[in-house]
Amino acid sequence: MLPSAVAAWIAGSGSLLVLFLLLHLAGVSLALLQPPAFEAYATALHQSPWLLPAEGLLSAALLGHLGLTAWKLVANRQAGNRSALVSRRADRWGAWAARSLPLSAAILLLFLAVHLAQLRWPRPPAGLELARLLEVLAQPWWALLYGAAGLAAGLHLLHGAEAAHRSLGLLNPGNGRAIRMAGRAVALLLGSGFLLVALLLNGRAVGWLA
Repeated sequence: MLPSAVAAWIAGSGSLLVLFLLLHLAGVSLALLQPPAFEAYATALHQSPWLLPAEGLLSAALLGHLGLTAWKLVANRQAGNRSALVSRRADRWGAWAARSLPLSAAILLLFLAVHLAQLRWPRPPAGLELARLLEVLAQPWWALLYGAAGLAAGLHLLHGAEAAHRSLGLLNPGNGRAIRMAGRAVALLLGSGFLLVALLLNGRAVGWLA
């Protein structure tokens, strides 16, 4: 596969995963704001005929994103690129986020494996989704992992948003600042949003938050 095609696939699959995270954050936020609405949402989602195809599409996007990113990393290393060249921007935060991609990816993969084992296989019965989630987050180590995964997602996106636009040929000097600021806003929303949800649900589970 041509390098340009690989970059486009990485950008496209990453964008699909970010869209999923935004929708997922909106759904799980209901657990804090409107618990009955969250249970209704979870039950309707799990009974939807399109859920399995959607999960298959997301799984393919994730596997493609991981596999092609690893291929690109190996190709870059073979071409002589090193971490000092990982970011082409005069942006300390972006460069640091880029160098931290392996760490943020590892945290996200660990979280995904744990999260699926806890809340997907097996899936809680209808009406008990929130109870199971609170049971999980009542454990300090799990609450810490869920919060760390939120921060890792935000850190990953801090680099990935601009990199995706560059890979798709959409980044230019005229729109670079706007794309960077928008990417940072989405990264902050996802990172702080999932962290806050994990912390507040932990508080509700252990009793320090009503």
